[in-house]
Amino acid sequence: MISVLILIGTRPNFIKVTQFKKIAASKFPNIFIELVHTGQHYDEKMADVFFSQFDMEPDHYLNISPASPSSQIAEIMLKLEELMLKIGKPDLMLVPGDVNSTLAGALFANKHQIKLGHIEAGLRSYDRSMPEEFNRLIADELSDLFFVTEMSGEQHLIDEGKPKEKIHFVGNTMIDTMVAYEEEIDHSDILLELNINQRPYVLMTMHRPATVDNKLELEKLIELIEYLVLKYKIVFPIHPRTIKNAKEFGLYERLIQNRELLITEPLDYFAFQKLIKYASFILTDSGGIQEESTFRSKPCLTLRPNTERPITVEEGTNTLLPFELEQVKFYINQIEKGEYKKGRIPALWDGKATERILSIIANS
Repeated sequence: MISVLILIGTRPNFIKVTQFKKIAASKFPNIFIELVHTGQHYDEKMADVFFSQFDMEPDHYLNISPASPSSQIAEIMLKLEELMLKIGKPDLMLVPGDVNSTLAGALFANKHQIKLGHIEAGLRSYDRSMPEEFNRLIADELSDLFFVTEMSGEQHLIDEGKPKEKIHFVGNTMIDTMVAYEEEIDHSDILLELNINQRPYVLMTMHRPATVDNKLELEKLIELIEYLVLKYKIVFPIHPRTIKNAKEFGLYERLIQNRELLITEPLDYFAFQKLIKYASFILTDSGGIQEESTFRSKPCLTLRPNTERPITVEEGTNTLLPFELEQVKFYINQIEKGEYKKGRIPALWDGKATERILSIIANS
């Protein structure tokens, strides 16, 4: 029996691991999987509703406290140590993604001589102003098995001197979740709830500090919204920090006065995926939505100077843009005229990445 501990900390991580226990139980009886949730996304909207939708109850909760990144990383490692004293060391620890729990799990596995696998290995933005870039780099430096979502990741790891026999191009486990829950996504009534089932709409997600922590950039975002509402409703699941900054900069009233702007709290997974599926297009500065929109063949304009997911630009429906209003308007015009690229779904984004990972673990 191979014991595997999967460490998850944030909503994007939850989405990447929904199929592991189900597929192990049905196809890999020699693999025993336990999920450990750090608790860093600790409120109901950020965690509990996801676990409920995915019928995915973590086996262990670390219940770490809200704190600075360094404090959280330290607390995760200390509580993992306490957990190991109770349940023993696993044969393998898996860490998905690039968040603080990813880094903490990688460091812990290294210090305790536990074999480590990184899901989404090799992704690089080459932007060292992003904390996630260091998390990715360190996790890969400490890993024994590299599970790659796209070919750029494989090439980065080879260029960094990682052993080729440990690098496995398996596809994207986030897509596995989309495929597995397609029926539930279609049954979401979010379009009726927001009264947008009869009206074209744009889905917007903006949360990066470069956009929402700067008054000039936030003013630019509001200008873009004012341009869009002439033709569309906008669904904007807004980050609390964006609201806080808008109030501090004296922009909040201007932001919320647009009746065509639908500001929502964080949405459950099925609702958000349905919004992606039926949006006219997407405006974002986020990461995972670049992949989800590519899988849906949905135009996505990413207002960032770089991406760690270049396949979404090279093969998919994503376009990287500087946040310059005239450039953004140009691409919106292309979308409206039907001249925007159609894209294609990348190789192995077929809903079977989790099964490939488990097969490798079973035979490694």
